[in-house]
Amino acid sequence: MEEKIISMYAKGMTTNDIESHMRELYDIEISDSTISRITDKILPIVKEWQERPLEEVYAVVFMDAIHYHVRNKGRIVKRAVYIAIGIDMEGHKDVLGMYVGQNESAKFWLSILNGLKNRGVEDILIACVDGLTGFPQAIEAVFPQTEIQQCIIHQIRNTTKFVSYKEIKPPMADLKRVYAAPTEETALAELDSFDEKWSGKYPKIAKSWKDNWANLSTYFKYPEAARRLIYTTNTIEGFNRQLRKVTKSKTVFPSDDSLLKMLYLAMIDITKKWTGHRQDWGQIHSQLEIFFEERLSGL
Repeated sequence: MEEKIISMYAKGMTTNDIESHMRELYDIEISDSTISRITDKILPIVKEWQERPLEEVYAVVFMDAIHYHVRNKGRIVKRAVYIAIGIDMEGHKDVLGMYVGQNESAKFWLSILNGLKNRGVEDILIACVDGLTGFPQAIEAVFPQTEIQQCIIHQIRNTTKFVSYKEIKPPMADLKRVYAAPTEETALAELDSFDEKWSGKYPKIAKSWKDNWANLSTYFKYPEAARRLIYTTNTIEGFNRQLRKVTKSKTVFPSDDSLLKMLYLAMIDITKKWTGHRQDWGQIHSQLEIFFEERLSGL
């Protein structure tokens, strides 16, 4: 019976839904507090999962946060759930950790990165992140050799959010010439052309791309297959979308623990399908072995 309750909770059912379900199907009266007590048995398992040992080297680690509302001391507060997904050298994808914290900050990411190191991660070849201020410095402080790729999709969203919907198509088409360019040299030339054409109307767009270029342009040195993998945080955004499907019935969580329980159970469900590696992993792996020869030679 407990397994059934946990399974319903994992699918995103509210405690009210579970109560009525148990009443209808099994003619059992079950209270909110009993459901909470049963699902609380998950918490030590979550803690163990959060502290489990990890691989020594990850080819790519994607890091992002999603936000939820939680009740705290009688008030509704916003919580950031920090998520790290790694792809190991065999091409297998794994959720390295999920952590509930205050609003997204580089300081909290620093503690998570230290946690990954303490769990056995010695090197991350490439980290894919959003444009959060201080994020690259946090990564550098723990994994100084890691290459940082700032997500192109986040950058596009951040720099075009003030362009009206009716006028978005022409600047977007010109921006695409920048990030889809075959080489970094061509991309920079396209960025200059974009600046000349649009700086009068949208002065901040090209400036933001130029200011962040060091971390936006990392993927240009890699061939197509590796570029597709790292130039956007799609891997983690797809995962976040699946989490949201499960949690959509909950507008506010009663506590941080209840949020973490549901996300953990949803993650177990989602990752059951993550059995193989990417079809193009052989090609990507060969390229990484060449680019990171010195760092991988000890393996």
